[in-house]
Amino acid sequence: MAKESIKARQRKREKLVAQFAEKRAALKAAGDYAALDKLPKNASPVRLKNRCQLTGRPRGYMRYFGMSRVIFRDMALNGQIPGVKKASW
Repeated sequence: MAKESIKARQRKREKLVAQFAEKRAALKAAGDYAALDKLPKNASPVRLKNRCQLTGRPRGYMRYFGMSRVIFRDMALNGQIPGVKKASW
């Protein structure tokens, strides 16, 4: 599980990206790169990292479910994800 400080940093970046999204789009459309450079660095969506919503794990992230493969497997085996079951043939 990721440290709380790392998960908090990620949440902070997500808030900044959402806050400055319209302003960034307007500045990019206008071609005003000097003003874009003055925005906070963490307001750029490139700085976001896909992390598991439950544990904060950065690797093995499944975008469709928003969680890591480890948590996905546990939840699927316990029947906590609707429509997902272990394959057998």
